[in-house]
Amino acid sequence: MIEVKGLSKRYGDLVAVQNVSFRVQRGDVVGFLGPNGAGKTTTMRMLTGFIPPSAGSVCIAGHDMEQEPIAARRSIGYLPETPPVYPEMRVVDYVNYVAAIKDVARSERAEKVDHALEACGLLAERRRVIGTLSKGFRQRVGLAQAVVHEPPVLILDEPTAGLDPVQIVEIRNLIQELAQQEGRTVILSTHILSEVELICQRVLLISLGEIRIDGALEEVKGTASLEDVFLREAGRRGSEGAAST
Repeated sequence: MIEVKGLSKRYGDLVAVQNVSFRVQRGDVVGFLGPNGAGKTTTMRMLTGFIPPSAGSVCIAGHDMEQEPIAARRSIGYLPETPPVYPEMRVVDYVNYVAAIKDVARSERAEKVDHALEACGLLAERRRVIGTLSKGFRQRVGLAQAVVHEPPVLILDEPTAGLDPVQIVEIRNLIQELAQQEGRTVILSTHILSEVELICQRVLLISLGEIRIDGALEEVKGTASLEDVFLREAGRRGSEGAAST
């Protein structure tokens, strides 16, 4: 479903991502972890076609991002860390607007908008102005715009950032439902390790722009906790950074 080969991104002399390769199968839910500045967001932006790689390739649902960019992007539902919503619009109007942008057929649009709103728990808020919603519900609107065109792949960048504990649980449960009931492939970037343990089957951990860990969650943890694994890699990153200065 997702195939990444030799992905790299350079900004002048700065190497943000170096030779990243991995595959994600249909229906997998993958936690994408790493310290701040490790290359997570840059990698996700390349996966979604928002920025081009300096080298390497991305293939989404059989479509090469460079050769077939429109088809590849249509296969993705993307929720960036800050949801791309218009606060002055009503929920239903905004999701309908996104559906039109994503080329959902006019004859199917109302049905798919309603399905996205229902899946994201927004039917009761459909006529509300987005700017009047809580942050948790705005995040739900962000998820609705990501799924309205029924993509097989969801890429979520810090979907619970800044939410309170109740909202975190609500969004976590929603992501689980979208993955399990809708059968989507999900890549979830987060700093909340408990989310990964509760939602994800597999872990990718990036540090210094390189994939350091790629494996099933239980295999990655072994006899340690996921927090121990993360801190070990973050500590290695710090010592390598110190050694290079």
